[in-house]
Amino acid sequence: MILRSTLTVGVAALALLAAGAAVAQVSYVRAGRLVDPVAGKVLTDRLIRIEGERITAVSAWTGAPADGPVRDWSDLTVLPGLIDMHTHIVDQEQTENIAEPLLTTAAEQAYIGAAHARATLMAGFTSVRDVGTWRAFGDVALRDAIDKGLVPGPRMSVAGAYVTTPGGGGEVTGIAADVGIPPDMRRGVVEDVADTHRKTRDILVHGADFLKLIATGAVLTVGTEPGQLELSKEEIEAAVEEAAKRGTYATAHAHGAEGIKVAVRAGVRSIEHGSLIDDEGIALMKARGAWLVADIYNGDYIDEIGTKNGWPAETLRKNRETTDAQREGFRKAVKAGVRIAYGTDAGVYPHGLNARQLPYMVRYGMTPMQAIQSATTSAAALMGKDKDVGCAQAGCYADLIAVKGDPLADVGVLAEVAKVMKGGVVHKGEMAPQN
Repeated sequence: MILRSTLTVGVAALALLAAGAAVAQVSYVRAGRLVDPVAGKVLTDRLIRIEGERITAVSAWTGAPADGPVRDWSDLTVLPGLIDMHTHIVDQEQTENIAEPLLTTAAEQAYIGAAHARATLMAGFTSVRDVGTWRAFGDVALRDAIDKGLVPGPRMSVAGAYVTTPGGGGEVTGIAADVGIPPDMRRGVVEDVADTHRKTRDILVHGADFLKLIATGAVLTVGTEPGQLELSKEEIEAAVEEAAKRGTYATAHAHGAEGIKVAVRAGVRSIEHGSLIDDEGIALMKARGAWLVADIYNGDYIDEIGTKNGWPAETLRKNRETTDAQREGFRKAVKAGVRIAYGTDAGVYPHGLNARQLPYMVRYGMTPMQAIQSATTSAAALMGKDKDVGCAQAGCYADLIAVKGDPLADVGVLAEVAKVMKGGVVHKGEMAPQN
C-alpha cells in the first residue's frame, strides 16, 4: 500500500510538471510607435503582451509588468510582419540560362530553398504565398520543414506545382526537342478539362494550399507571349471547382487583358501580374471582388540586370512591352478601388529584397498606409488568414518587425528591418528579452 501510494503521488507530480511545462511563456514588447494596419492608425508607446506564439493584449505603456520580461523597442516603429503574396522561394533565382531548373538535384534544391526562406524572414516577411516551383512539391516540403522548426523561414502557403498547358508559361521551355523534362517538372501540365480535374486533385491531395494556374503566356518563359490565352475558361473553371471542393481557391497568372477577364469570370480569387489589364478587366475585378497582385518593381530589375547579364532578347522585349503598361493598369486599379495585395515575384530578383516594391506602390497611386495594408491586412484577407497574420492585435500571431524611422513618411525604411519576431521568437535583433 505504501509503495502504491508513493507511486500515485509520483505520477501526479509528473503530471503537474508536464502541465507546468506546457504553460506558454509570457513576454512583452514595448513599441515606441505601433502601426496598426487593421485600424489604419499609428499608436504611440504601446505594450504588446505575448503568450506563447500569440499576442494576448495591446495597451498603453504604464510601466514594466511583473509577469514577464520586456523587449525595449521604444526607439523603433513596430509593425505586423509583412506578407509577400507572390514569391518563388524554392527555385534558383532567375539567370540568363533557360535550362537552370535542370541543373540541380532535388536535394540541392532543398538547401537553396532553405537559404531563400531565411533571407525572406530576415527581410521582415514573416509570411509568404509561394506561387509555384519547377519541381513539384518542393515548396510543400519546405513549408513543412519550417513549421517543424527544422529551418528558419516565413509561414508559407504553397501552390505545389504550376497548372499549365503543354509548352505553356509554366513549363521548362527553350531547350532542345530531344531533351526530356523530368516528370516532377510536368506534374501540373494539363491537356483538357478532364485532365485538369485529375491533375489539380493530385496537386491538392499532395499538400498544396491553393492552385496556381498559368492562364496566359509569360515574360520569362521562352516561346510564350504574355498576351496569349493558354488555359480555356472551362479548364480554369475545372480547377476552381476542385479547389472549392477542398475549401480553398485558385489564383491565375494572367498578363493579357483577355486572359485576365476569362480567369476572373471563371472564378479565380486573384490575378497575378495583370500587366495588360484594360478598363473592362478593372471593372470586372472590382465587381467580382477579385484581388490584383501586381509585381510592379521587378520590370526595372529585369531590364537592368537582364541587359547586363545577357538574358534572352525575347525576355527583354516582353519585359519592355509589359512594364509601363502594368504600372499604368495598377494606377487605374488603385483609383477604381480594386482589392490589391502585395506580391513581388521574388526569385526573379534576389530574395530578401522583397520590400523594394513598397515605394513603387506609393509612386503609382497608393498612400503609404495603403501600401503597408497591401502587405499586411489585405494579403492576409486574400489568404483567408486575417485573424492570424498581418495584424498586431490580441489573438494574432506574434509576428512583429521593427524599423528605425517612420514608414508613413517614407515607406522605403521598411527595406532595412532592425528586428524580426515570428511566433514570439526573435530571429533578427537581440536573441533574448531583457529583464
